[in-house]
Order: sequence, then C-alpha cells, then structure tokens
Amino acid sequence: MKYETIVPGKFVSRPNRFIAIVSVDGTETEAHIKNTGRFKELLIPGAAIYLEDHQMQNKNTGRRTRYSLISVEKENRLVNIDSSASNLLVKESLLEGSLLLPGVSLPLRSLRPESVFYSSRFDFYFVDREGKTGFLEVKTVTLEEDDVARFPDAPTLRGIRHLEELVKAKAHGHHAILLFVIQTGRIHGFEPNDATHRAFGDALRKAKEAGITIEAIQCQVDPDGISLTTSVPVSL
Repeated sequence: MKYETIVPGKFVSRPNRFIAIVSVDGTETEAHIKNTGRFKELLIPGAAIYLEDHQMQNKNTGRRTRYSLISVEKENRLVNIDSSASNLLVKESLLEGSLLLPGVSLPLRSLRPESVFYSSRFDFYFVDREGKTGFLEVKTVTLEEDDVARFPDAPTLRGIRHLEELVKAKAHGHHAILLFVIQTGRIHGFEPNDATHRAFGDALRKAKEAGITIEAIQCQVDPDGISLTTSVPVSL
C-alpha cells in the first residue's frame, strides 16, 4: 500500500482526538489524525512524523486540513497510525491469496466487508475454497514495548463484544478469526495489554479456549508505504 504525496514534519501538540498541530518546513499547521488511539508513547512534542499532503494531489476534496498524519518515528522504528491501512492491507492480501489463515482454504470464493452477525459488525465475511463460511475481525496495533506489540492502548468494550460474537459465530460452525495487524516491524511477539484493560485480555483468553483463531502479523513500514510481512507469536 502506497501513499501518494508524503512530506516530513515534526509533531507539536494534539488539541483533540482528531487534530494534531504539526510543523512542516518550520510552519505550524493542523493535520488530521486518522486514528482515535491515545498514542501517548508516540505523539511526543518534537517527534519526527510523516504526513500525506492532500493539496499536492490536486484533488478537490473539500478537506478542512491539508495534511493527514500517517506515521511516527519511535526510537529506531517507524509506526504507521493510519487506522484504515490494516483493513485495506488484509483485503488486498486475502484477494491475492497471500494471507494464510489457519484452517482457511484458498483461494476464497467470496469476500464481503462490513458484515453483521447478531449485534456486531465484523470487518469481513468470507467463503473459502471448500465452501466454509467465516467471519474475520481486524484490529490495528500501534503500541510496542520492548519489541512486543500490545493491544489495546485504551479500554475497549467494543473489542470485548467482538470477541463474544466471534465465539457465537464459531458455535454456529463458521470460521471465527481475530487478526491483529501490527503496524510496525521488528516485533518478536504479541500480548494482550492487561495493564490497560484486563477485561479484554480475559475475554481474549476465553475466546481462545472456545476455539477462536487468534493471529498477529507485523508490517514493513516506510515513510510512503506499508505492507504485511510475517506472523508473530501470540502469548496470552
């Protein structure tokens, strides 16, 4: 996945969940944050960032802000915080047949985004080569500590509900898969962030016991792009 027009900048402040004050070529301006996560460990004043410049794309989008904040440098790694990237990457890889999921035979017969099951809306509904149906929920991961990725970075009741509904889907005979897309590289493993939301970790462990497939995959992140690379071990 490539971004069209990327420019470097510096993070200044975050007046609200959706807006960042950034410095581009020494001039402060607003940028849209494409993710409502907290990013306390990333969005530090002076942090090097990369932004998508929509004005340079010559498109009449009617946007309030010229820039979107795409990625942030953290020590020796680049972290992509574009929350739309994970689903786009997964969809592309599933259609190509390059994303291997345990028990799912490829190529898929069909793939449908944003599908409802009971009271939840999952990211994907699919039918595999053998005709078995399934639901796939994708979670974007940006929190990294000592080369271990963790989710969530804030309490998520919605995440718990997704797990409960995946358990129901499994009981009804569907594939039921939760995929954590870690939007950075050089990751050695994934763990639930019990320190932030123990209830989500407990729900994740319960879902695993119920037969839910839980996978994590890391990414190669560059200033102008992001791609899925390798699976990482999940420790619960």
